[in-house]
Amino acid sequence: MADDGRAKRLKTAEGVIAAAEVAELRRRNAELESENELLRRGSRHEGNHDVLPVVIVPATITVNLSRVDNSLVTQISSFLGTSHELINLALTCKSFGWRQPASTLKWSLVEEVARQAVCLQATDSEMSSLPRYATGAMSWLSILNRYEHQLQFDVLLGDGIEYRNGDKSTVQGTGTTSTALSSGYVMSSGSHYAEFEIIAGNPFIGVVRPMPGLDAGSFRHHCYFVGEKPFYPKFLAQGSAGWGACSNVHACEYSCRNGFMSWTDWEDEEHIGLGWEGREGCGTGDIIGMLLNLDEGTLTVSKNKRRLSVMKNGLSGCYCWYVCIYRDQAVAIQGGTPPMAHGT
Repeated sequence: MADDGRAKRLKTAEGVIAAAEVAELRRRNAELESENELLRRGSRHEGNHDVLPVVIVPATITVNLSRVDNSLVTQISSFLGTSHELINLALTCKSFGWRQPASTLKWSLVEEVARQAVCLQATDSEMSSLPRYATGAMSWLSILNRYEHQLQFDVLLGDGIEYRNGDKSTVQGTGTTSTALSSGYVMSSGSHYAEFEIIAGNPFIGVVRPMPGLDAGSFRHHCYFVGEKPFYPKFLAQGSAGWGACSNVHACEYSCRNGFMSWTDWEDEEHIGLGWEGREGCGTGDIIGMLLNLDEGTLTVSKNKRRLSVMKNGLSGCYCWYVCIYRDQAVAIQGGTPPMAHGT
């Protein structure tokens, strides 16, 4: 019986404790409900407006970031990633966008983040195709922006071509044969690879000499680089020392329809529809890869990540990517990794 008494007292004590806990929880719940009601009234501009006080900061007060370590800010800012986001950061305050007199940097914190982004991401060959930093003329932000948009068709020649849905990496034909140039990405040394997705039709894909002074408005009806001799004097007039004197291959292209290769020097030599070892045509849905190796002077073609063969030898100097399309044809350009020699 003694054991039963202890059990009853223990049970009674536990009940008292449980009741106290329940009462405390109910009290806290009532307090929270009261606070929530005050907040709700404040959000509806009802009742006492002191519930959510508004603090007005004088316009003369600024945040002093001089004691914040630059390396820490640079590390945090590096997660922003794009030139557009960095520009927005630079606009937030002078401490980010302007060079500080006491800083050891030659440029602002945002510029330093942009510089690191370019140097860490770009290959040696890509760096050679980008403009160089110059005080007052070329910022690291603009170089980063150029790097982010290297593979775009920034020049359209002819009336029968337009961007697809406003995307400069994709063009489509609307009429007569016209050409799209990736003139902002000039390849002058090393290896460069691009992939061309055939969205519709059988375009021509190739490399051509950069011609920054070419008047796009003078090609009002059509334009192509191989096979239209009346245009050749206009192209040659754009010649520069960057073209080099060791190669007369000024334009070289691949025909998606049958895989034939054509090239010209815009003077005496013009070769249309040449065969080459590994030649294959392609169609809608295929991806044609082109690897320009200016150390070896070769232009290699792959199809759907499968290496075909070297299509042309003897290239040197500088080149740009281009596509030539007709009505209802469409193609997109993008970066990528070239397949290995064994086709994987």
